[in-house]
Amino acid sequence: MEKAVEVKNLKKYFISEKKKLFKKTEKKEFKAVDDVSFHINKGEIFGLLGPNGAGKTTTIKMITGLLRPTSGSVTVMGKDVDKNPMEALSNIGTVLAGDRSIYWKLSARENLEYFAALYGCNKKEAKERTQKVLDRLGLSDKADELVEKYSTGMKQKVALGKALIPNAPVVLLDEPTLGLDPQAAINLREIILEIKNEGRTVLLTTHYMEEADFLSDRIAIIDGGKIIALDTPENLKRKLNQVKTLNVEVDSSDKKLLDEIKEIKDIENVVSKYDEAGRRYILNIHHMDGDVVIQKIIDCVSNNNKKILSMNVKEPSLEDVFIHLTGKSLRD
Repeated sequence: MEKAVEVKNLKKYFISEKKKLFKKTEKKEFKAVDDVSFHINKGEIFGLLGPNGAGKTTTIKMITGLLRPTSGSVTVMGKDVDKNPMEALSNIGTVLAGDRSIYWKLSARENLEYFAALYGCNKKEAKERTQKVLDRLGLSDKADELVEKYSTGMKQKVALGKALIPNAPVVLLDEPTLGLDPQAAINLREIILEIKNEGRTVLLTTHYMEEADFLSDRIAIIDGGKIIALDTPENLKRKLNQVKTLNVEVDSSDKKLLDEIKEIKDIENVVSKYDEAGRRYILNIHHMDGDVVIQKIIDCVSNNNKKILSMNVKEPSLEDVFIHLTGKSLRD
């Protein structure tokens, strides 16, 4: 298949300096991105996932030309981002995380017409493209209100509109549904699928694993500056079949309990999450053995004066794959 984006042997190293009294300056090299390679086919949604500090944001900044790589290359529609930035980046529409990528003191219409002008559209073309995007996103009725009066979901739609204005073949969506209510998030996901159906390519980052699973044709997981897995969501989950996943709900949890569970033989990973709605802790446990491990977990919880509220075995999810590979939850 033809490649829309190609990342080859991408590296980004940072040098930190620490001055010590009466000593030479100490220099340390930090490898934010360490020899990352992947490609995105034309017309696919490609998910890039990673825990905080994994190198995901640095990779995105190099793809969008905001950072120059230490070495390696990024090409967009065959154009090198470092050598021919104007040509390469004209092929990308971008939504960065957070709604501050648009101007709150302007209306939605003014925002989109302004960005259209930046992309080289004349006044007539800017107005025409803006109206089409406003209609598509359902913003026409409030197009002339100041963005600062919009809900979070509407602001995010304007940010998405900014990415759609250039009619670029590649759209980069960085946390597009972050902070949205469930219905607004569903509406935005439908638009993302429409973008794909038009033949455009989407690079998606998200902290919502279900969203990545639902939307992505392929997913790359980055951790420690390296790509540690790259495949379709289905294949990634299939590879985890030999690992059993157990969800245990307890009334309380602490480090001592988690440490003791981790010490049980055949336990691979334990991640604890607090469920505010149910006022309980959910322990996500990966293990390689069945009844014996379960009984040991029950004993461990009881010995720590905790109460088990429920326990169930579940099929591996993309979240389980992520935890298995990185040892942490995506939202940690």
